[in-house]
Amino acid sequence: MPRYLSLVQIDEATMPTEGPSPELMQRMGELIEEVTKAGVMLDTAGLTPSAQGTRVHWQGGQISVTDGPFTESKEVVGGYAIMQCKDLAEAIEWTKKFLKVHEEYWTVTCEVREIAEG
Repeated sequence: MPRYLSLVQIDEATMPTEGPSPELMQRMGELIEEVTKAGVMLDTAGLTPSAQGTRVHWQGGQISVTDGPFTESKEVVGGYAIMQCKDLAEAIEWTKKFLKVHEEYWTVTCEVREIAEG
């Protein structure tokens, strides 16, 4: 069965400064349990804020290193999930469930892509 990466992009401006609510974390835990029991979830994690990140960029034969936060970015990578699904449609359905556990004030986008094997 193919594997899919759901790359979670968040708008840090809509995220509460104290982080996700306890209710969101409970709903997220319940969903992770459901998707794991279904045999779909292979790995998932959230990432620290972009202010704690570093970008390493290659252009024109030169390397540049920039510490976060990255003011030019509206959305940043906030986490990921690797799922094993029968097809893209199933991966999208699980991703929709993930998005729906968030409160309305969050702005979250997931890019779902099949992982190229071999």
